This record gives sequence, C-alpha cells and structure tokens, in this order.
Amino acid sequence: MATKLDKALKREVDVNGVAYMVTLSPDGLKVVEKGKRKGTELTWEQIIRGDVTLTQDLKDSIELTME
Repeated sequence: MATKLDKALKREVDVNGVAYMVTLSPDGLKVVEKGKRKGTELTWEQIIRGDVTLTQDLKDSIELTME
C-alpha cells in the first residue's frame, strides 16, 4: 500500500551539473534551482489534465516580451 502525501516532501536532483530542489506537496509539484526562490510550480490538476505544455509555453512567451 502506498503512503498518502499529506505534507511537503523535498529532494535534491542534479540535472546536467545544476542542482534543483523538487518539492512534492498535496497541492502539486515545484522545481527550483538550488539557492533560488522562483521556479516552476504546477498543480496536480494541471499535470493530470495535460496543461503542463500549455503553461510552459505561456510562461516562455511572457518572458520573451519582458526582455
């Protein structure tokens, strides 16, 4: 039987030599570069519905207009 996710669980992951903090919580998933405050945050509903690509595309387009 699986353990219910009832509080935040943080783990560090290394991607191409860059450390990231991954937080799994009852609300969703958050990935932040270690030492930074801002990152990518998705709710479980967004992940399940497949809104992940749409959300990232929107963020990318906003960042391009801010440059």
